[in-house]
Amino acid sequence: MSGKKKTTMAKLKRESKLREHRLEKAARKDARRQDAANGIDRSVEDVVVDELGAVDLDQDVADLDQVAAAGPVVAD
Repeated sequence: MSGKKKTTMAKLKRESKLREHRLEKAARKDARRQDAANGIDRSVEDVVVDELGAVDLDQDVADLDQVAAAGPVVAD
């Protein structure tokens, strides 16, 4: 005789996502340690990783500079 399943699929999904997040975090931490050992400085300002992948902050700053150069937006 089998017992009743007490864990919902939502809870299993949350736990799975948490495990994945912890593995990704550990990988980033190991990469930072490895970079530090090799003398490479990768600060948060250089590279930001989100759910969609790496974001190039240098490009974002260039885009903001172009918007700033265009002048203020005046609402009618």
